Amino acid sequence: MNHALAGVFLLGMILIGILSFKKIKNASSYFVADRNAAIPAVAGSLLATIIGGSSTIGIAGLGYSKGLVGAWWMLVGAIGLFVLSVWFAERVRSYTVFTLPEILEKQYGGNTVRLIASILIAVAWLGIIAAQIIAAGKILTVLWPGQTTLLMIVAGSVFIIYTLLGGQYSILRTDLIQAVLIVAGVILCAFVGVASAGGFAKMAAHLPPSHLSFPISPDFGWIDLLTFLFFVGAVFLVGPDIYSRIFCARNPQVARRSLMLTASVMVPMAFLITLTGIAARVLLPGIQPESALPALISQILPAGLNGLVIIALLAAVMSSADTCLLTTSTIITADILAPVLKIKEKNFLGISRICVIITGIASLIIALKLQGIIASLLLAYTVYSAGLVIPILLGFYADRFRLNAAGAIIAITGGGASGLFLKLAGHESLLLCTIPLSAFLLFAGSHMWAKAYKTR
Repeated sequence: MNHALAGVFLLGMILIGILSFKKIKNASSYFVADRNAAIPAVAGSLLATIIGGSSTIGIAGLGYSKGLVGAWWMLVGAIGLFVLSVWFAERVRSYTVFTLPEILEKQYGGNTVRLIASILIAVAWLGIIAAQIIAAGKILTVLWPGQTTLLMIVAGSVFIIYTLLGGQYSILRTDLIQAVLIVAGVILCAFVGVASAGGFAKMAAHLPPSHLSFPISPDFGWIDLLTFLFFVGAVFLVGPDIYSRIFCARNPQVARRSLMLTASVMVPMAFLITLTGIAARVLLPGIQPESALPALISQILPAGLNGLVIIALLAAVMSSADTCLLTTSTIITADILAPVLKIKEKNFLGISRICVIITGIASLIIALKLQGIIASLLLAYTVYSAGLVIPILLGFYADRFRLNAAGAIIAITGGGASGLFLKLAGHESLLLCTIPLSAFLLFAGSHMWAKAYKTR
């Protein structure tokens, strides 16, 4: 029964891609769904995208290993979306562009800053897509144990195919269905898990005292929280996949309300997913943290219900993967290849689809070599946030602060490189320094090259 449900779900996603193929008329249809999406489509797609592998298997793993503080992984995202909705959403939607790097070009002028930002995003987002593929493989091992590699290939192939066919129309349609499945699956899994563990009182008796501490704990201090806020939450405030949804919105007001609605739903979801991981710690001690959710599904949930939850979790992973895949492919096509190769408009859509295939295959190869979901995501988020968050946010006020493309280029390369170095070198306590460093480089570089820009 469960095998049949999984098969029907995967085939259904491909069918939606085939049906959406007919709506693709040009690049605007493929990349931003003709900029005509309403609140349900935008909010549903945002929610489905955000609650992916990192927010299901990943947060449940954090709940298993660190306790209630694991909810911060999604809570900082809700904070980022709230700030975006209040201060920046309408401004972002006012740009008639396809990608976030195009906004940088409009803010600072010159194609170089757009190209450098695009390369940094493409490299970071390959790791994020790979993390979703890993999560999909782990989920499907509940049904087919011992076949992780094959299952990663199958799941990756499905979302590559329907993204290739229908572009943004496929994603908005599949994400809305997936969002409903995700919310229902998370609620079901959390309530059954907590009930099976004997309720909160019995759970507390079997857990270390720090496991129910919040907002910090002995294993998760203020520095950890600030790291999450600036390097995970910032990706929701200034993220290419988040902005791609804003570009699809019918108007700026739809964009702002969709973001606010999504942020509101994320808060209870964060605690429900974390509680599922904590319940797994009580019921299934001694397993790997990121195996907590699949193990709980297979061993605790009754037959029939476990199949529905597996489909919900698979939907969560694939909805994040497809958005990241299309976003990355769009950036590679529009911001890297098009300016360099002078691609004609009639060839744009075909080359975009080729980039979807290549990006998907590259991510699958990376996924087969990676291990931890949260670890790989945090590396990608750190490099991205350290390099791009400050230049993009302050770029909205570039004229007021007299910022220019030279300063932005120095800030992006210097901030991103410093974040990568500190993360790989294990200097976690110094990562927060990359944010003020990026700001310093932006202002200093702009000041040093100010005369050159005045003479142009």
